[in-house]
Amino acid sequence: MNGSGDMTLAFELEALSRLSDPGATFEDARGWTRYVGVVSDEPTYVVTNFTRKHRIRQDFFSGPRGKRESLERVGEQFDTERHVLVGAAEADRELAEAIDWEYLPVEEAAEAAGWSLDSEAETEPATDEDERDDWP
Repeated sequence: MNGSGDMTLAFELEALSRLSDPGATFEDARGWTRYVGVVSDEPTYVVTNFTRKHRIRQDFFSGPRGKRESLERVGEQFDTERHVLVGAAEADRELAEAIDWEYLPVEEAAEAAGWSLDSEAETEPATDEDERDDWP
């Protein structure tokens, strides 16, 4: 990804979980952003567990607030030229536009930055192998 290093980059948790190596993605993003963090409407412990599991050190996170309030506060707190949300849903795009953030779908961000998407994170239909015959 090219652009100014004077950027605040927020990953929506679902978008981050679609990447094959979220920890490496975060470290790569640190090389060309000023601040990077995770936002989500999920409870704090969900974000904390995910970031610990992937050894992610973030500059900000949602905490007990939802995505909108978190992004608004981050935008006020971190004075950078650009504020970019990497998301995974149309609702993320709408939110970014409503609060004057740039929006980038995770697929486009991954392609531009050379990150790999996790093929298992994409929705795959359940197979018969996932079901047990001995269960009612």
